[in-house]
Amino acid sequence: MHCLIVAATTFEIRPLIKTLPLIKQFNDPLLRYQIPNTTIDILIPGIGMMLTAYHLGRQLSLQHYDLAINAGIAGTFKKNIPPGTLVNVTKDCVSELGAQDNHDFITIFDLGLMDPDTFPYQKGYLVNNPENLSGKNRGMGLGNSGIKMIEKLPRVKGITVNTIHGNIHSIEHIVEQFDPDIETMEGAAFLYGCLINRTPCIQVRSISNIVEKRDKSRWEIDLALKNLNRFLIKFVKTMAPPLTPRQ
Repeated sequence: MHCLIVAATTFEIRPLIKTLPLIKQFNDPLLRYQIPNTTIDILIPGIGMMLTAYHLGRQLSLQHYDLAINAGIAGTFKKNIPPGTLVNVTKDCVSELGAQDNHDFITIFDLGLMDPDTFPYQKGYLVNNPENLSGKNRGMGLGNSGIKMIEKLPRVKGITVNTIHGNIHSIEHIVEQFDPDIETMEGAAFLYGCLINRTPCIQVRSISNIVEKRDKSRWEIDLALKNLNRFLIKFVKTMAPPLTPRQ
């Protein structure tokens, strides 16, 4: 099995990386690790849609992957999704792609500039059906335990933004128009690249904060990272025998 893990920063998945034996460093964004039965490439493109789109697109053109995973932290608009919660983003969009009309926002689809059902879009959203994952990956290293781990994650709708929301009025507006569960700065770029390339994928995010008036003292990044890496390490173990951290 050949797996690609994409994270915006090394910081977000450092505990996972410490458990993996490095076999090759291609360049700054890409490193290759090998465990029994599985080759794992880790791509660190940097923060934001532009960097993710470029480096992911380039890598998918060079290498076939049985599975791609986007891992990182995220903010949530829903108070019933507390910090530390792991989620599977199965629906995403670029919420800023469109035009302003005075106080209103018109999506690129409502403007008539793009068909909302042009593949890989469905009604203006990038939709990743988790049910497809088991069929495509069973027998290639991702067994029942890995599939079950994914299935247990709450499925959420995300928006992908260039500017993280931290203003009450803009938050109210975005919730009214899109009703998102979470927001990230890379998710839609990852999903678009994988879906259009027909690469089986999952976007796993760990909630670090409620999206509200910006107050980083209320963020729980350590908890989010702890839970994210605990999941990733356990998930990787479903592909191979137990791993031991490097000293």
